[in-house]
Amino acid sequence: MSDRTATVEHLLRTEAPQVLGALVRRFGRFDVAEDAVQEALLAASRAWTADGVPENPRGWLIRIGYRKMVDLLRSEQARRRREQEAGLAESARHDPTRHAVPAPDTDDSLTLLLLCCHPALSTTSQVALTLRAVGGLTTAEIAHAHGTTENTTGTRISRAKQQLARAGARFTPPSDADRAGRIAAVMQVLYLIFNEGYTTSSGEELTRVDLTREAIRLARMLRDTLPADDAATAEATGLLALMLLTDARQPARTGDDGELVPLEEQDRTRWDAGLIREGTALIDSVWHRGRIGPYQLQAAIAAVHAGAESPGQTDWPQIAALYLWLERLAPTAPVRLSRVVAVARAHGPERGLVLLDHLNERHHLDQEPLTRQRERAVRAHLLQLTGDTTDAAALYREAATLTDNHVEQRYLHDKADRLDPPGGDRARRFS
Repeated sequence: MSDRTATVEHLLRTEAPQVLGALVRRFGRFDVAEDAVQEALLAASRAWTADGVPENPRGWLIRIGYRKMVDLLRSEQARRRREQEAGLAESARHDPTRHAVPAPDTDDSLTLLLLCCHPALSTTSQVALTLRAVGGLTTAEIAHAHGTTENTTGTRISRAKQQLARAGARFTPPSDADRAGRIAAVMQVLYLIFNEGYTTSSGEELTRVDLTREAIRLARMLRDTLPADDAATAEATGLLALMLLTDARQPARTGDDGELVPLEEQDRTRWDAGLIREGTALIDSVWHRGRIGPYQLQAAIAAVHAGAESPGQTDWPQIAALYLWLERLAPTAPVRLSRVVAVARAHGPERGLVLLDHLNERHHLDQEPLTRQRERAVRAHLLQLTGDTTDAAALYREAATLTDNHVEQRYLHDKADRLDPPGGDRARRFS
């Protein structure tokens, strides 16, 4: 990718929410405006890559988006024959400001994030619409990121916009009553985008760097648009710190052959020191502000890992204590399984196995489809540490069958083969 192309892509993704906000403010139609922005972004990508970025890129995009918007409204009017739409399109077509639409002074990024994460939408739809409307990704890019077809993704986005229209969603800030809940939904969506990029759910690659970078960019934008004294700002800061500290390990997660390298075996000199410094400073800046939230706790855990110069210097008792605190705030299966690993590293694998059995009895982590793969892998690791290599190998192989990520599959099979070479005794299995 050339420097010009990279600059254009970054600029388009930065300006996309501002252009969309300008069009929605002018026409009041989010669904049509979002399509118009996508067409404007495609036009800009072609023109700017070839001819260079114009002096006023936002004004250029708004002007082209405005024209696309009018064309789309006219097409809709012809198709549906609605007088109201006909009048809107006709008035816009003759509007003397059509060729000189002013760029708004208001930053619409937060309002757009909140709209895309409207409670009327499913989480999947929230993620897709956020990547499209705020992230500026094309339908094809979103489809590729989630392993679906472009048609499926396009239909999902279209339905999401229709749901917003049916729900009466408006391009206005939320009321004080639901503001906290909506911002929490935004953070959850950005967290999901980052996680999907950090370890993709399927395919040949372990990571989708484009998704992790986009999640970090949007998390940074969210934090910057929240007032400094807002109750959600500390958690938004924690989320950004978590992403930076986690992404700092990315260069060391795979070897030269592209295979997975577990945390304890990574070359820590390859970790990104700049991201670690920024992430650590961010979590330190909000740690004593008041109520600690789940993202701040996860960032604190990541900071403990980042601060250890070697695996042996990791403060596992502190990490185990932080995970216990985190589990009380966010009692999810991934958190519980991570606490098992931390307890095992701090107090021995036998203690970890006892805790895992206890959690399975209460929460059935070994039976739920979404957690069974991770539970099998964690149990295999703990059994390996106790010296039970036969059962550990069987569980590694079982875990490999439960993931669609090919890098993970190869890693788990390799772990099993090292403990119990193919052709050995594999009779023992766990239900």
